[in-house]
Amino acid sequence: MAGSGRIRLFCALQLPEDALDAVAAWQAEHLRRPRVVPRENLHVTLAFLGSRPVDEVPAIAGELRAAAAEAGEVVLRPERYRETRSVGMIACEDVTGAATALAERLGEALERLGAYRREARPWLPHVTVIRFREREGVVLPSPNIRSISVVRSALYRSTPGPGGVRYEELESAALGGR
Repeated sequence: MAGSGRIRLFCALQLPEDALDAVAAWQAEHLRRPRVVPRENLHVTLAFLGSRPVDEVPAIAGELRAAAAEAGEVVLRPERYRETRSVGMIACEDVTGAATALAERLGEALERLGAYRREARPWLPHVTVIRFREREGVVLPSPNIRSISVVRSALYRSTPGPGGVRYEELESAALGGR
């Protein structure tokens, strides 16, 4: 990826196929509305960087690889459906604490690069499952998933478009050097 332009970036945990299948089935049962996040876009965001210069991609990818290599075993347990003013999500428990440690280490490294500023509130592992213009205020059961063992992270390019946002994986990194 060369050039002097800007692109929207985020780092995320990639969900394994069985978890993607389970979340997509839950969405089909409970979220029969527009703007459901497609299966191929489901992930757990570690850091949303927003619009960044293209020439920062190699350094950002390097920090993601380094943080991922040091990560412990990431196990997430879906706890509940939750809404903010613009999204519905499945909030997860970080069973081992490794996902939170990874998000913190990555956030610190990306801040040192000047590519990111962490939020004041604590990081919350979650999977965004629907987007909306106004909070819907619905109460839904959490998916029937015992746990999600995550083994990969990735750097994504996010491209908004008329049919919704499209994500392109730019770099993938195994957790714990696996």
